[in-house]
Amino acid sequence: MKKYHLFIAVFFFSVAVSAQSAQSFLLNLYGGYTFADEVDFDSSYARVEDGFEYGVGLEYFIMQNQSVELKYNRLDTNMPLYTSYLIPNGPNGPVPAGTQLNAGDDKGAINYILLDYNYYFGSSSSKALPFLGAGAGISILETPQSGNGTYFAWEIKAGVKVKTSSPLSINLHAYLQSMSAAVGYDYYWDYYWGPIAVTDYASTFQFGLGASLSYDFSK
Repeated sequence: MKKYHLFIAVFFFSVAVSAQSAQSFLLNLYGGYTFADEVDFDSSYARVEDGFEYGVGLEYFIMQNQSVELKYNRLDTNMPLYTSYLIPNGPNGPVPAGTQLNAGDDKGAINYILLDYNYYFGSSSSKALPFLGAGAGISILETPQSGNGTYFAWEIKAGVKVKTSSPLSINLHAYLQSMSAAVGYDYYWDYYWGPIAVTDYASTFQFGLGASLSYDFSK
């Protein structure tokens, strides 16, 4: 995973350096607080605890009020896993509902790599520009028990961009992030085909409040 982080850092640094002579490129540094969510499985449930999310993005304006952005964000968090009902044949006897199965070993992280589209409302001369955005990409889930897994992810966001007389600006925004993973199969009986296995998915939905500091290379 350290090699992966190094690759991300080198990529954004090289693109940012090459963008210094270009127009309408912004380098965004992200920080935010992401709230917890609970994910239900067939016989258990997990919590993705709240935590600080941080990252970096490179934004390019394809039009005066529209942009695309490639960004990387990371959420370091705890992911406790609990039983949702009594397990009669646990390794040390019956396991009651609500027992944490990974106590002391629940630290993890979610890495988001997303391509976003953003629309800003107002003229380029405005000091405050409301905006809406949405994006999709992948999430890389790090857990002590199962290592790393790569899954589909998306987000939506809304906020306001506050410009200054310098190349720096500040974005204040709220966001909703989600990732989905296949967690097994549900089986159904069909009159003609017999038992049919259908992939079962679990998804996180985490709301957050954040800010980003932007540097405009065109100024």
